Amino acid sequence: MGSFTESPEEGRGHRDLAVAAGFLVLAIVAFYLPPGIQDQVAAALRATALKPFLATQEAVADARLRAEDALRLQAQLDSLAFLVVSQATLAEENQKLRGLLGLRERAPGAFVAANAIRPGTAGSEGMFLLDVGSVDGVRVGDPVLMRNGRVGLVGRIRAVRGSTAVGMDWSHPDFRVSAMTADGTVFGMVEARRGEFREAHRLLLNGIPYYEHLDSATLITTSGLGGVIPRGIPIGEVVFPAEEERSWRRAYWLRPVVETGTVTHVLVAMGGASAEALAAILGDEGVVPPDSLRSGPGQGGQP
Repeated sequence: MGSFTESPEEGRGHRDLAVAAGFLVLAIVAFYLPPGIQDQVAAALRATALKPFLATQEAVADARLRAEDALRLQAQLDSLAFLVVSQATLAEENQKLRGLLGLRERAPGAFVAANAIRPGTAGSEGMFLLDVGSVDGVRVGDPVLMRNGRVGLVGRIRAVRGSTAVGMDWSHPDFRVSAMTADGTVFGMVEARRGEFREAHRLLLNGIPYYEHLDSATLITTSGLGGVIPRGIPIGEVVFPAEEERSWRRAYWLRPVVETGTVTHVLVAMGGASAEALAAILGDEGVVPPDSLRSGPGQGGQP
C-alpha cells in the first residue's frame, strides 16, 4: 500500500491555522503588557513592519489633499481674478499697510505646523500621527490646535519620536482638560463621551457647581490649571444640560470648535508658547488673560 501524504490544500490549512494561533497568542500577550511597553512595541512596529503601510497611507492622504487643494485653488483663482480686475490697487495698499504696521510672522518659535494622518487601524480611534517630532521641539503634552472657522483645541501630544509624534484628539477616551467659561467665572472638567460611531462622539463639561447655570452658546476654553495646556484655548460651546446632573454639580454637552473628522493641518503649541504667543494666534477668538503664561520652570501662570 502506498504511503499517505497530506494534500497541498490540507497542509495550507494547517499552516494558516498555526499562523492564526500565533497571532492570537501575540495579541493576548500585547493586551496584558504595561502601557509603557505597549507604546514602545507600537513605536517599533510603526518604524519597521508598518512603515511601508504608513508611507502608503500618507501618500494616499497627500494625493487626496492635493486633489482637494486643486479645486479650492481654482475657485480662489477665479475669485482673485475678479478682485484684481475690480480693485487693481488692493494688493499694493495691503502691502503698504503691512509695512507700516510691521506685521511679521505672528508667533515665531512658539508654534510648529504639522500634517495630521489618521492610522485607520482598529484600536487607534481618537489618535493621529504628525510629521513633526522632538527634533522640531515638540514634547509630550503639547496642545494641538486647528482653525475650523475659528481656532480651537484638537487634543494633545501623547508620544514623541525624532521626527514624528502621536497625538490624541478630544474624542479619545483618555482625553481630559480643565476648562472654564470665557469670562473665567466658572470652572470644570471637559471629557470625552464616545458614541456608537465617530459622528456620535461628544464633549461633556462636568463638575459645574449646582448653583451655576450656563446659557446655550457659552464659550468654554482651557483654564490652564495643572500647567499642561495653556489657558484660553477655545474648546466648545454649551449646547444644553446633560441628564447626569447630581445634587452637587451640573454637566453640560458641548459643541466642539474643531470636529475631529476635519483635522488635517494643525499647529502644535510647543513648550515655550506663552500667553502673548497664544494671543497672537487666537486674536479675538480666544481668551488669554495676562496671567495665562504656560506653567513651567521660570514661567508664570496658573498653578
